[in-house]
Amino acid sequence: MKKTKMKLTNKILLGLFLGILTGLLLGDHPEIAETFIKPFGTLFINAIKMIIVPLIFSSLVVGASSMNDAKEIGRIGSKVLIYFLITTFFAVTIGITLAILIKPGLGLTIPVGTTVSTREVPSMIDTLVGIIPSNPLGDMVQGHILQLIVFALVCGISATLLPDGRGKPFLQLASTIQEMFTKVTGVVMSFAPIGVFGLITPVVAVNGIDVLLVLLKVILAVYIGCILHALITYSSLLKIFTKLTLREFFKGMFPATLTAFTTCSSLATLPVTIKCTKENLKIPDKISTFVLTLGSSMNTDGTALYIGVTAIFSAQVCGIDLSTTQLGLIALSATLGSIGAGSVPGGSFIMLMLALQSVGLPLEATALIAGIDRILDMPRTAVNILGDSSAATVISGSEEKRKRLSEAI
Repeated sequence: MKKTKMKLTNKILLGLFLGILTGLLLGDHPEIAETFIKPFGTLFINAIKMIIVPLIFSSLVVGASSMNDAKEIGRIGSKVLIYFLITTFFAVTIGITLAILIKPGLGLTIPVGTTVSTREVPSMIDTLVGIIPSNPLGDMVQGHILQLIVFALVCGISATLLPDGRGKPFLQLASTIQEMFTKVTGVVMSFAPIGVFGLITPVVAVNGIDVLLVLLKVILAVYIGCILHALITYSSLLKIFTKLTLREFFKGMFPATLTAFTTCSSLATLPVTIKCTKENLKIPDKISTFVLTLGSSMNTDGTALYIGVTAIFSAQVCGIDLSTTQLGLIALSATLGSIGAGSVPGGSFIMLMLALQSVGLPLEATALIAGIDRILDMPRTAVNILGDSSAATVISGSEEKRKRLSEAI
């Protein structure tokens, strides 16, 4: 799988390179790129839109139902879920803040034509009230992402609460749908090089060499954000809830962090992560294995931060000013969407599309991001691994404290 991913990444990079080159050659005639090349990119974007609703719904149902009902596992699982959601929210907030400060998309223009959404932005109160869908099927059809996420989580959790395993047929159906659209996602992503070429060529034809400076700003924002998230969010939580020093934690997890940075795969790094938490951080086996395995598919702090940066970037290059409500929607959709999305191939790209669609942003700017995704994937995965191990450390400390209190009583 790793070899296949690398091969696709190389093809996407080739599509990006050829798109930039072709765009530069067509600099004096951007209308040619708009008329004959851009449609290939539009087809790719439409294919992505086609799979978002069924894939995200089924993945969230499966992800929400993954907790067993055993008392101890349920208690630990609840702590894990809360920890992941909190750190993911902080991550996307850091990404949004950095993008607003650095302004990676300033000075660049993406030709989006008539695809820019004119969806009316509701107030924050209306958003909070409307997060519970009154017509979930209608919300699915209309692409209301937050309502879709909430409905999927309700379905997944409630199915596990049915007695005598009566929720299993529904969960099996959701799992089958997830597998189906995971396959479809793989097929769609195999055309990503052509899609990237079709999207990037008209961008370069209009903007010229300025595109390269924009890419450097995006990379800088993501790398700085990942470092800040590790040093601020994880360090603060470790200081508050554990006796472990920050030096012990980061030194103990260095082998796993380095492996994640080079492989860009949380699952491939999982054996190293478990080894580091057990041997270097002295986390009990039952906690480290459970938390880290769950985190490898559910914890996507790095991806959430990347979404925060790239969503603001997309708005900037499309000339759209986002309201405070829209920024909140991006943060909320990225946070809730992280459950179950980590197990999807190209999950970070799908989550980015989900966040953009939640506020009606056009998806054309993602062509630039897809071309440098491998470079951005390295710090994202490293942060995800640190998030998993910090969760295991904090939860281990809370369980030890709980044990001491119960013994004292």
